[in-house]
Amino acid sequence: MRIRFSFRWVAIILAMLAFTAVSLAQIDISVNIAPPELPVYEQPACPGDGYIWTPGYWAWDGYEYFWVPGTWVLAPEPGLLWTPGYWAWGGNGFLFHEGYWAPQVGFYGGINYGFGYFGQGYEGGRWDNGHFFYNRAVNNINVTEIHNVYNTTVVNNHNGPRVSFNGGNGGITARPTADEERMAREKRIPPVAAQTQHLEAARANPALRVSQNHGKPPIAATPRAAALNDHGVVAATKGGKYNPAPRAVHPNDLPPIAHAPAPNTGNPNLDRQYQQQRQDLYSQQQQERQKLQQQQEQEHQHAKGNIAETQQLEQRHQQQTQQMARQHYQQQVQMQQRQQPHQEPHTNGKH
Repeated sequence: MRIRFSFRWVAIILAMLAFTAVSLAQIDISVNIAPPELPVYEQPACPGDGYIWTPGYWAWDGYEYFWVPGTWVLAPEPGLLWTPGYWAWGGNGFLFHEGYWAPQVGFYGGINYGFGYFGQGYEGGRWDNGHFFYNRAVNNINVTEIHNVYNTTVVNNHNGPRVSFNGGNGGITARPTADEERMAREKRIPPVAAQTQHLEAARANPALRVSQNHGKPPIAATPRAAALNDHGVVAATKGGKYNPAPRAVHPNDLPPIAHAPAPNTGNPNLDRQYQQQRQDLYSQQQQERQKLQQQQEQEHQHAKGNIAETQQLEQRHQQQTQQMARQHYQQQVQMQQRQQPHQEPHTNGKH
């Protein structure tokens, strides 16, 4: 048994060393509006052995925040734990640091996500000889189906602030420990395909946008990734405070398009190519903004003096601007992801 355990860890380490994570923290897009507080919700029952809880969080779609429900995700390899992503003030805006899989839980901003993620480390369970054991004190476990359990009481102030970001005005003041700083420099595995699908499903659901749910999402957590219509879905019982973003009606109301520097690959020719691609995208998006602005101004000229028609125009223009802003954000994210080294880790997902 000891030999099999050693070989398994060698495989995990080799897989992680072969993989460079694509992190949204490396995508130089900042948000000048703080994310809402975290909503309060119950945890759905764990669907089976080897599933790890990944807490819900607020994500950005280029125009506003939307809620990504907490969910259970099958660990990509035995021995790996999930470090949640978090928002942090970066000096000029809020940057999102994407979560990852690793043998140890790293720094996640000191954010109290609950269910074992109380700001530092993880109290929800542990791996032992290739099996994950769940702490029933902080997890919803059906013991008739899952027998790898223990019960350790964890002190947590559930009535405290539900701040969802680190640093800045009103943010959590936690700083990484020396061990957490070391872990941040080590290789890790990014979100698995199920988590990416979960994020996209949440992005596509209008009910999860903060402008629709006002900080209290109707789908706060799901039993499995991307299962937003599952009978086990739970709604938030209490919403989080948030500052509504100014509603951009026309392209001129949007903040300037961010200039993101090309990644330093060590290959000057490739760096120039990447920089040119980003400049081309920036120019294209600027032109699209100008074209839409001109089109909307012309429509206003035709409707001049007609109050009813002008009101309808404003609603349509806001929808057009929102759609364009979200599309441009996605284009920027996709380009920067394409320009990151990408190798799939050798994992079979079996336990």
